[in-house]
Amino acid sequence: MRKCACGQADRGLSDSSYDLPAVDVATPYGDTERRDKLMLTADTTITSGLTRTHITGGGGVRLYVVETGNPSGRPILFVHGNSQSWLTWRRQMSSDLANDYRLVALDLRGHGQSDKPREGYADPLLWADDILAVTRELHMEQPVLCGWSYGPIVILDYVREYGEDDIGGVSFVDGLTKLGSNEALSVVTPEYLSLVPGLFATEAEESVRSLTSLLRMCFVEEPSSEDLYLMLGYNVAVPPYVRQALFSRSLDNDDLLPTIRKPVLVVHGAQDAVVKPAIVDQYKATIAHAQIQVMLGAGHAPFWDDAETFNEHLRTFCESL
Repeated sequence: MRKCACGQADRGLSDSSYDLPAVDVATPYGDTERRDKLMLTADTTITSGLTRTHITGGGGVRLYVVETGNPSGRPILFVHGNSQSWLTWRRQMSSDLANDYRLVALDLRGHGQSDKPREGYADPLLWADDILAVTRELHMEQPVLCGWSYGPIVILDYVREYGEDDIGGVSFVDGLTKLGSNEALSVVTPEYLSLVPGLFATEAEESVRSLTSLLRMCFVEEPSSEDLYLMLGYNVAVPPYVRQALFSRSLDNDDLLPTIRKPVLVVHGAQDAVVKPAIVDQYKATIAHAQIQVMLGAGHAPFWDDAETFNEHLRTFCESL
C-alpha cells in the first residue's frame, strides 16, 4: 500500500424551505463563475448552522466538507455519485441519525464547492488521498464509508491504496465496482446509456435536458419541483469534462472485493432504473459476508425514495459494528 501524497450544528435542513437558485440554460455552459455562484447559492441557504470547511486532498485539490450530528458518535462519511453533491444526503444529514452518529459529507473533486481541476480524475491514488485527507483531518476514528452510485468506486480506490485498518465498515448504495469494459456496462440500463452523450455535451440546453432526464430516472416518485430544481442546480454546477473523466476510467475491483474483511452493507433499490438490481448477485458472489438490503419501492436513490427505511438499515449496520 502506498503512502499519502497529500462541531455539532443544528439540523434544520428542510427539503424545500430555501430560495432556489436560477438555472439559466442560455448562459454558456463553460462559464465557471456562473456554475460556482449557482452552487454557492444552493448550498448556503441549506447549511446555515452546520460545520463547513475545506480540506486539502490529493494533489492539493481543495475539498468542501459539511458536518453535523453527535461529535462523540461513530463517524459516517457519505460519498455521492457522479455529477452530484453532498446535498444528495440531505435526508440523512437532517435525520435522527444525527442524534447518535457523527455525519460528514463531502463534495468530491470536480463537484459542488470543491475544486474542479481539468486533470486529476484518472489516478486512483488521488481519489484515495481525498478520502484519507478528510478522515485524517477530521480525526474520524473507524468511520463507516457510505457511497452511492459512483461513490463505491472512490471508496474502493481508498481501500486498494490504504487498506481497511482505519475504517469500521463500508456501505455500497446502488453502486458500481468496475468501469470501462463490456462487463461493467452490462449492469447499467440501456435507458441510462442512452443519456451518456448528452451528459458529456458542452452545449447548455442539451446538457440540461440529459441531466433532467437522469435525475427523474433516479427516483420511483419524482421529487417536488423545488427539490428537482435544486438537484438540477448542483448537477449543472459540475463541468461536463468532469463527468466524462469519471466515466473514462477503466478499472475492475473483482480482485479486491473478496479480500474485504470489514463489515459490508449493500443497499439497492428494487426499481433502480440506472444500475440493474442484478448487480446485487455480483456482490453476493464476491463479498460472502456482505449484508444485503434490497429496498422494495425504491429506485436508484433509495436514501431519498424511502429515507426512513434506508436510515434504519444504516443505523442497524452501524450498531452491529
